Amino acid sequence: MHSPIEGIIIVTGASSGIGAEFARQLASRAEVLVLVARREDRLEALAAELRAAHPNLGVAVSPCDLSESENARNLVAEVVTRFGRIDVLINNAGMGDIGPLATADPAKIDRMVGVNVLGFTAMARAVVPAMVARRRGAILNVSSGFGLLTMPMFSAYVATKHYVHGFTASLRAELARYDISVSELCPGPVATEFEAVAENPFGMSTPAAFEISAAHCARVALRGLRRNKALIIPGFAAWLMINIGRITPSPIYRLVNRLVAGQMYKKLDRPADAG
Repeated sequence: MHSPIEGIIIVTGASSGIGAEFARQLASRAEVLVLVARREDRLEALAAELRAAHPNLGVAVSPCDLSESENARNLVAEVVTRFGRIDVLINNAGMGDIGPLATADPAKIDRMVGVNVLGFTAMARAVVPAMVARRRGAILNVSSGFGLLTMPMFSAYVATKHYVHGFTASLRAELARYDISVSELCPGPVATEFEAVAENPFGMSTPAAFEISAAHCARVALRGLRRNKALIIPGFAAWLMINIGRITPSPIYRLVNRLVAGQMYKKLDRPADAG
């Protein structure tokens, strides 16, 4: 039997979007929720909301910049020192970038790789040894539909999410013998601040028919984690689009990518080779 989703739970990227919804939906079953993000004011507001709704819940606010691996390791050490253990890691923190790589901000790419790859990995590495020793624990790694596909104008972001996909599938196999749940969430479009933070330059948003709410995404993800599902894709439209992409023959898929790239470049005010 796999570990239940309860006890001492860390949620990274908890200041908004899916992360905040994870915290709300876990509050009724957690002993302690540790809320992690850079924006302390938002974390404090969420913590106050959760304490009011769940008086017996312990809530800890831990502002942390997870683009630095050392910060992730220190965070886990502090939580263990304070609460004795970590039962569940919701490895949700992440950021994106949209636009041609030729004109991307190198500093933003570095930060994105730091959060999506280095900090993400450091969080998992820090919690796994104790889970293995106890033969108990659960990890939900938040990827993206782009972790299973490719997409022009998202090159570096797609690469980070392919890393999450490979990492999670491999870690799941490693930890199966210890009865530790490891699941990967690969959502399609979700109504969050992603586009604003990623600074979408194209002036167009995802059609509402393909978008799901952060609350729905979190609910499906937690149900999948409780069942120890390997891959969780919430929303029928996203599930269909992602799986069609996965089975499309490579030559056709590459052609579609080139056509999409061409249409996206037409939306830009600058040439494709601007630098």
